[in-house]
Amino acid sequence: MITDPPALTIRREIPRPDPGVLAALAGAPTGFVVDAMGGRGGLDPRIKPLVPMTGPLLGVAMTCDCGPADNLALFGALAAARPGDVLVAATDGFSGAAVTGDLLLGMARNRGLAGLVTDGLIRDLAGVLALGLPVFAAGVTPNSPARVGPGTVGLPVVLGGVAVAAGDIVIGDADGVVVLPLARAAEVVAALPAIRAAEATLDAAVRAGLGIPDFVAAVLASDRVTEVR
Repeated sequence: MITDPPALTIRREIPRPDPGVLAALAGAPTGFVVDAMGGRGGLDPRIKPLVPMTGPLLGVAMTCDCGPADNLALFGALAAARPGDVLVAATDGFSGAAVTGDLLLGMARNRGLAGLVTDGLIRDLAGVLALGLPVFAAGVTPNSPARVGPGTVGLPVVLGGVAVAAGDIVIGDADGVVVLPLARAAEVVAALPAIRAAEATLDAAVRAGLGIPDFVAAVLASDRVTEVR
């Protein structure tokens, strides 16, 4: 016989990036961060900002696995999180009920948290918009969750097709959400200046009238291309 799990399993002490790493990532578009990670790291494209963005979301992931139609773990994550953290709530992509609404998110704002990312849905959109707290979710429904568990806080989750560990870095903007694993943070920070410079150079060339970049023209003129009629 399977015994009932605890209502919540909580890991409060999580590894955290050096503040200098977060400072170096401030303002970086999600696309730049993805390029620095080899082209991957973005969550499922259905997870989009539901609140107008005034700037990129940036913070440390405080993960929770809520499961479907429940948000006790999200309350646990709220209690365990530090100011500046991002609540990352996995629901197995459940679309039958919201994982949270404006009241819990109001508490998150009161505690100084940076925002919420979930593969589930939210409710009370008018109230959420009034809060101004960044929220990335798969959609909106009026259906409400229970608060009974089981769930986990501070343990690894899979959300939007990406594995997320507590302490990873979450970056979000109008394009979506990218999760930067803590173990790769220094590597990405080191790569960003070159990516910024390359993007700026190409952007300036496009504004000046560039039609086809040299690296593409070289491929088109090479024996890597076969012409057919």
